[in-house]
Amino acid sequence: MKKILSTITCMLLILCATSSISNAQLKRFSIGPFVEAGFPVGDMKDVYNTGYGIGLGADIKLIAGLGVTGSVSYMRFGGKSFDVPGVGSAKYDALNAVPVRLGLKYKFLPLLYLKAEGGVANITGDNKTTAAIFSPGLGLRVLGFDLQAKYEMWFKDGNMSFFGLKAGWNF
Repeated sequence: MKKILSTITCMLLILCATSSISNAQLKRFSIGPFVEAGFPVGDMKDVYNTGYGIGLGADIKLIAGLGVTGSVSYMRFGGKSFDVPGVGSAKYDALNAVPVRLGLKYKFLPLLYLKAEGGVANITGDNKTTAAIFSPGLGLRVLGFDLQAKYEMWFKDGNMSFFGLKAGWNF
């Protein structure tokens, strides 16, 4: 956990430093914190409860509505309880991950955008592994407030999928 927190802190410092440099360039770069919730679907919902996360995202505007987006976060999905015949109940282990995503964002109306991101989810704990991520979504950005709906898939020996909601503030 210390390693994850130190990595996130280092990334925050780098992003903050580049944010202040880019403010002089007509606000083509923005950065900010966000919270997110993930609602498992498919096989994932049989094992995990709703997940919650916190992170830091950044956007760079390129040309005419097109931009690059990226984020790093920490997400946790609690394990569900299940019955073991003759023994009682047991609980699946929680899923803790550090997703790192990069993607493209296209603003098709003044406040609405489409996005597609890819990346890796670094799963921590006893089951340390890495899963590939693909996440399409739709967002609404008003001033600095950013609200996003997405469908995120993590691929590693099958897939884990969830619908997500993300709310953040960009500076």
